[in-house]
Amino acid sequence: MSEEEQPKRGLFGRLFRKGAEAPAEATADGPSEAPEAVAELPAVPEEPEAETPPPAGSPEAAEELEAPDAEDSGLGELAEEGPARRGLFSRMFGLRESDTKEQEGPAAEAEALPEAAGAAPSADGTGDQGLDAPELPPEPEPAPEALAAEPPPSPPAEGGDGHGQELRREPEPETSRGLFGRLRSGLSKTRKGLVQKVDRVLLGKKEIDADTLEELEEALVSADLGVHTSLRLIAGIQERVSRKELTSPEALREHLRREIRAILAADQGHFELGAARPQVLMVVGVNGVGKTTTIGKLAAQYHRRGYKVLLAAGDTFRAAAVEQLQIWGERAGAQVVRHQDGSDPAAVAFDAVEAAKARGADLVIVDTAGRLHTKSNLMEELKKVRRVIGKAMPGAPHQVLLVLDATTGQNAINQAKIFRDAVDVDGIVLTKLDGTAKGGVIVGICDELKIPVQFIGIGEQVDDLRPFDAEEFVAALF
Repeated sequence: MSEEEQPKRGLFGRLFRKGAEAPAEATADGPSEAPEAVAELPAVPEEPEAETPPPAGSPEAAEELEAPDAEDSGLGELAEEGPARRGLFSRMFGLRESDTKEQEGPAAEAEALPEAAGAAPSADGTGDQGLDAPELPPEPEPAPEALAAEPPPSPPAEGGDGHGQELRREPEPETSRGLFGRLRSGLSKTRKGLVQKVDRVLLGKKEIDADTLEELEEALVSADLGVHTSLRLIAGIQERVSRKELTSPEALREHLRREIRAILAADQGHFELGAARPQVLMVVGVNGVGKTTTIGKLAAQYHRRGYKVLLAAGDTFRAAAVEQLQIWGERAGAQVVRHQDGSDPAAVAFDAVEAAKARGADLVIVDTAGRLHTKSNLMEELKKVRRVIGKAMPGAPHQVLLVLDATTGQNAINQAKIFRDAVDVDGIVLTKLDGTAKGGVIVGICDELKIPVQFIGIGEQVDDLRPFDAEEFVAALF
């Protein structure tokens, strides 16, 4: 390169003039072989003393503004020396980067460093205008405390939807029926066996004649009301028909409902604890009618009411009977007095009464061995248990409950007669009404024996053993 061209190259040309053996010829658009020329340059000698820059506005200063291409002048190497010599754009970008670091924290600073290191000014000295500006930090989410402070929307007022519109309440599901619904469901088979048979006889009839009464009598007997009770009901209907008091099947059906309710309510009684403590309740019945289960349910119900209950395991002959009562006692929260298997049941009953007096119990329920009502020797043993209880506490037992299985039908009436003569039964518990169509036997028991039905069983749950109510029972049937 000639001496005349040196002023055009400016400061960078003079820096590398001495070391360049074959400098590349510059053109208006820049050098054509810049990469190779830079690669062949030897080591740069010591930099001469810096010359005083020409005054502003002079031709030399204007020429120096025409900076050579970055590759030709070695700006690529200078750019790697650090941000101190990277020009105006590097300083500007550094300011933006620092602002971003303060907002985004250490994580944003780590991401910004590689971008800053790769940035370099362009050949015309104006910087890289194609770089994207640093992204602004995301808008912060509201604090959880602020969200919690916002009050929840108020629910609509009862009977409205929150906009002044009245809402129509949906009916409660069938599963939420009350006690009456459960009773009606438990008596569904009895209703089919008694009421629906009567309805089939009266269906389509316009008047009551002899044939209608004969069919009605057959329906009542087959529903296990018993021959005696069925004949009495038919006789009453015939008398009213003859006096023209019953002229339609609808009136006859209503009359039959009132008569059954009167029979059930005539001797109705409820088991109540007396003033004496402890109260002794003796439970009797044949095998398989549900005596032990009934005792467990009674104990649970009275324990809920706040009474202290004690059970006497007097069924010492049946296998696992004592263990079954022990389990029921644990469930009901009642104490159990027991002896070894095969022990004298009268001795168990005596010890239970003595223990109840010593422990301050309110109620003693004595379980007894199931026995066939046709075996006179077993019935005599039951009489002995009753006498021993009376010796342990005068006036005891205060109640004797006979447990009958409704599925046995008319046989239940025969059992009740024999147990009544042996131990003077005070009340009846009729179980398993939910599993039979022979529930009409309850009408025959109340009519023939004049013994009140005190409890009925319509299911397996504790609350399914419930006090008998004649009005409710007839309403559930009809």
